[in-house]
Amino acid sequence: MKTLTTIEQFTEVISGDEPVVVKFQAGWCPDCTRMDMFIDPIVQEFNRYQWFDVNRDELPELAEKWEVMGIPSLLIFKNGEKTAHLHSANAKSPESVTQFLAEQKE
Repeated sequence: MKTLTTIEQFTEVISGDEPVVVKFQAGWCPDCTRMDMFIDPIVQEFNRYQWFDVNRDELPELAEKWEVMGIPSLLIFKNGEKTAHLHSANAKSPESVTQFLAEQKE
């Protein structure tokens, strides 16, 4: 999972016609740390997506713009539009993340 550190990088990544997943997180967040422990096999399974990581505290304007109220949150983008959003309350287990991704229609 590649880390995005600028708004320009983020904008470029989400603007493509291939779907991407962006994980919003922060270093101090225990649920984010927990997700990091189970996310790698999910990234491999759902490799139709490119996966990216954004530190919400470093780019708060992105979190605000895309309505990321809690972390970790997974957002799916295509052609510059948010197509799906797994809010933090529902992103606490491998099963919930896998189910969210499996339900997406491209």
